[in-house]
Amino acid sequence: MFVKTVEFVVSAYREDDFPQALHGEVCFVGRSNVGKSTLLNVLFNRRLAKVSKRPGKTRSINFYKVNNRYYFVDLPGYGYAEVSKSERVHWKNLIETYFENRNDQIKLSVLLIDCRLSPQENDKMFVEWSQYYRVPVLVVLSKVDKLGHQEISRKIEVVRQELGTDVIAYSAITKRGVSDIIEKINRCLV
Repeated sequence: MFVKTVEFVVSAYREDDFPQALHGEVCFVGRSNVGKSTLLNVLFNRRLAKVSKRPGKTRSINFYKVNNRYYFVDLPGYGYAEVSKSERVHWKNLIETYFENRNDQIKLSVLLIDCRLSPQENDKMFVEWSQYYRVPVLVVLSKVDKLGHQEISRKIEVVRQELGTDVIAYSAITKRGVSDIIEKINRCLV
């Protein structure tokens, strides 16, 4: 498996909390409750990232050191979350600061989108933003176990055309797409 060792490093609430750079970073982003922490736990092959059924649980940028060489970075979710407007503005500013100050370290952005939803305006903005910073984007359609095979194929094509990115269908339950996600991450970190 790709991840041999992993350890939680820090929850960063401001730029001063960011750890010293390593050899590259992969960041995970998407709407609240889309499954970012679950995907991280699947990739880690252990429960390390906190998973909650309540949206908006990740309120900081969480850094995980992988194989003592890279960081996997769990960014706060956007969209639905029962938090104040000022908290959402703080998250937005924190994510912008992360990208502005670490874009030379970010080798890949993994954008999770619930397969039952169309890409939202925030998803489109994130893809444009990543392209501005010249960070490759991989779109992962999560929760595909909830759709039929034809629906999944159709959704992949729609999202690929709409966002202009690579798209992988993924399920934490069936593990569909996990090896493809690992392969894409490996290629970006080499």
